[in-house]
Amino acid sequence: MSKERFEELRRQLDAVNLEILEVLNRRAELVQEIGQMKSGKGTERFDPIREKEMLDLVVDANEGPFPSDTIRHLFKQIFQASLGLQEEEKKSLLISRKNQATDTVVQVGKLLIGGGNAPALIGGPCSVETVNQMNAVASHLSGEGIHLLRGGAYKPRTSPYDFQGLGVEGLRILSETAKRHGMTCVSEIVRPDDVAMACEYLDVIQIGARNMQNFELLKEAGSVKKPILLKRGLSATIEELLYAAEYIAARGNNQIILCERGIRTYEKATRNTLDISAVPILKQESHLPVVVDVSHSTGRKDIMFPIAKAALAVGADGLIIETHNEPAVALSDAKQQLDLHQFSTLLNQLRESGYLKDTVKAK
Repeated sequence: MSKERFEELRRQLDAVNLEILEVLNRRAELVQEIGQMKSGKGTERFDPIREKEMLDLVVDANEGPFPSDTIRHLFKQIFQASLGLQEEEKKSLLISRKNQATDTVVQVGKLLIGGGNAPALIGGPCSVETVNQMNAVASHLSGEGIHLLRGGAYKPRTSPYDFQGLGVEGLRILSETAKRHGMTCVSEIVRPDDVAMACEYLDVIQIGARNMQNFELLKEAGSVKKPILLKRGLSATIEELLYAAEYIAARGNNQIILCERGIRTYEKATRNTLDISAVPILKQESHLPVVVDVSHSTGRKDIMFPIAKAALAVGADGLIIETHNEPAVALSDAKQQLDLHQFSTLLNQLRESGYLKDTVKAK
């Protein structure tokens, strides 16, 4: 064989490779279009009967030199790659950065959460206990410039004998206290049937860690126009948290605040293990604001300042800080709640260190 003929064959082979690439990409476009049509109808994308029909068609048309088994294997790989392309499309969630490059900003009253706004501070007791307790806490927090008041009315507890919250009465006390002090409020509900009722009392509906995958509750939360604070489950992966948020967004509510509150590990030095890396990952993967619960993540008052600094340093859009006027006699989570003086001290430390430089104390 002459050198000229050899080079010519190589050029033809390169040209055929490019033709194959063009045809493969064209096939991929057709598969994507078919996948989108199936998705709109709620049909499964993988159809084994259709795959067998296509394989039989190409094998029957094969005239060599490849044997039929080779052709079948090659096209199975092409089919598998096409299915993988469809799966990647499915992962492009509504809450994904791929669908929205700009940050979602959730507005709660005059408070803007996310999008580079000043860190949002959410304070208040673990549980709503009495009117006097809530007034004492809200009066102090509002004086510190805190706009969003928290307090549990429904408390899913590990033990059935622990305080379970005041229910609707707790929501009423929380709502009236917040209004009295010019604040907004957030609290958890646990049943899908309670979403409509919660909208009457709350400015933000919280879905707690133990209900992160209560899918009927997520769907119902997506059907209203209230901001949703979604906490990461005790042992949930970041992907599972994002899919839980997608349940809400898929129903039309994109006013979602993600919350990293620590996950369960074998470590016993803290109540949970704060996954600090989750904050930048969540903000990179989604356009939703992310806050950190510095109380539940560690369960320790003595390390709350460095934990709060770390959360803000990696980009958290806010902090949840449990605060009680008399934590020693609190009906739940007494050890992790700051008293009013400790709360002010923590805020001053964060301001002096520059982490809350845009947060001004109320006058």
